[in-house]
Amino acid sequence: MGKEVLWGMVSVLLVLAAASGGMCQPEGYFLGPRDILSISIHAGGVEQEKVEVTVSEQGRINVPYIGSVKAGGLTLTELEKAILAPLERDYFVSPQVNIQIKGYHSIRFFISGAVKKPGKYEMTSATNFLELVARAEGVLPERGSLAYVLRENHDVELTDESVASAVENRETIQIDLTKLLDEGDMGHNIQLVPGDIVYIPHASKLDQAVSKIYVEGEVKKPGVYDYQPGMTAMSACIMAGGFDKYAAITRTKIIRTKANEKQEIIKIDLKKVTNGEISDIFIQPGDRIHVPETWL
Repeated sequence: MGKEVLWGMVSVLLVLAAASGGMCQPEGYFLGPRDILSISIHAGGVEQEKVEVTVSEQGRINVPYIGSVKAGGLTLTELEKAILAPLERDYFVSPQVNIQIKGYHSIRFFISGAVKKPGKYEMTSATNFLELVARAEGVLPERGSLAYVLRENHDVELTDESVASAVENRETIQIDLTKLLDEGDMGHNIQLVPGDIVYIPHASKLDQAVSKIYVEGEVKKPGVYDYQPGMTAMSACIMAGGFDKYAAITRTKIIRTKANEKQEIIKIDLKKVTNGEISDIFIQPGDRIHVPETWL
């Protein structure tokens, strides 16, 4: 596929994503100043009150019957419980409280790396990955094949260097840009949560730990290879030229370093994989595949 066609497809995807609305309420959203809420109170099978309120700069709202209530920093479920308790205690028997967000005004995201306009963005509705990329005017041609989402990492300094460092040392959500942008697989267009930090590395800056795999031991061409989504232990060994004469493929190991720098060792019998007796194992970026020498 030519570059013109490829980037035309990307542009269409971005437009479609922006047009899709993304109006569903994000799970785990924390309310903030200028959010507009619709509050309805039911009791005895009758709607007692229905009001629309705006969260103040101090994070508070005025609720019928009970007055000022803290809303900032709470989820909708937490706010409903905070309102329900005094209503049930002082006013109604078995009341029900339902709150909906009518307008989002404190959804903030940060995107950095290989996009045309990296930076902070404030949205007025729930959003997804492609919508944020569209706000940043699209990815650069030299972007890598993966994007990373840092969630609940609000202490990260919002610079390319700090975000890149955090991606290497913390748990992230990975997005396969090859599937999403090149192949149009919208299943990889994840819903974002307010406060998410999105990092799209330049291909030239990808750390080997997040873009390479290592094949060592009794293979014909041991070395470092580019990670490709969907790679397995067997396909990595084939990429490394196949097995040497004295390879003990029944004792192959996948050595994986986790976020806490502890190593996980996964054993796999590649002879049984070859014979169709067991399933192959999908590998991850940074994995080291070790094929030992036979004892004989």
